[in-house]
Amino acid sequence: MKKLKKAANFFEKLMNIIFTACGFLAVAFVIVITGFLVVKGAPAISKIGITDFLFGTKWESTASEASYGILPFILTSVYGTLGAVIIGVPLGLFCAIFVAKMAKPNLSRMVSGAVDLLSGIPSVVYGLVGMIIIVPFVRKAFNLPDGANLFSAIIVLTVMILPSVVSISETAIRAVPREYEEASLALGATKTETVFKVVVPAAKSGILTSVVLGIGRSIGEAMAVMMVAGNVANMPRLFKSVRFLTTAIASEMSYSSGLQREALFSIALVLFVFILIINLILNLVVKKDKN
Repeated sequence: MKKLKKAANFFEKLMNIIFTACGFLAVAFVIVITGFLVVKGAPAISKIGITDFLFGTKWESTASEASYGILPFILTSVYGTLGAVIIGVPLGLFCAIFVAKMAKPNLSRMVSGAVDLLSGIPSVVYGLVGMIIIVPFVRKAFNLPDGANLFSAIIVLTVMILPSVVSISETAIRAVPREYEEASLALGATKTETVFKVVVPAAKSGILTSVVLGIGRSIGEAMAVMMVAGNVANMPRLFKSVRFLTTAIASEMSYSSGLQREALFSIALVLFVFILIINLILNLVVKKDKN
């Protein structure tokens, strides 16, 4: 018995050491990535000027007199992410409510399986489907010379964030104690009223978490939006070809050099800070809601 107890204690200490090391390793990765981006991205910002870099409206990195203004990329990323969230979050939430509370078990399993399948599809496949189906549809529906624009990118991003929103929201809704629903129904509320006035508010923190992950997926996507947005450095308009922060890096990094390459690292730094700020704000909202 003593040997078994010693072995169990040793195993417990070993696992604690492993888990602690994994935690510190994750923090170390974040620190290393942050340091790398700062070291690589800061020199270009200092050379170009932070005002010209962040608020300049022209990106002409290969011109004889190069311009490195990334305001079009920043606004495009903001508008694209905001549009995808405005459309995708309600759709995902309603789908999660249907799967968790409204659908019959067999139908619920089928829809959940379809959502899981969506989450496993590679980004390039979304972009390919968008390029073949959505871009021509947008061009014909709105009588445009080219359907590769911000609107097409928003549609693709909306579909891409749905799996995260649906899966996590469904889990949060299912985690709400059954007693809450029974008490609401006993007081005379209908099933729909119970879901929207009792269950959804109780699952708010989990739903907000799904929104955080959806925003992260949307703003960090590159390949799919590159294939449907037109990849042109214009100031963003709904039916105009645009370029996101991520696609700006992906499209030029392979042939860049000198200040152009440093500027692309600076874009990566801006994108990193942008995502960090969004996550901090949304995490504060989630924590405040829990308290």
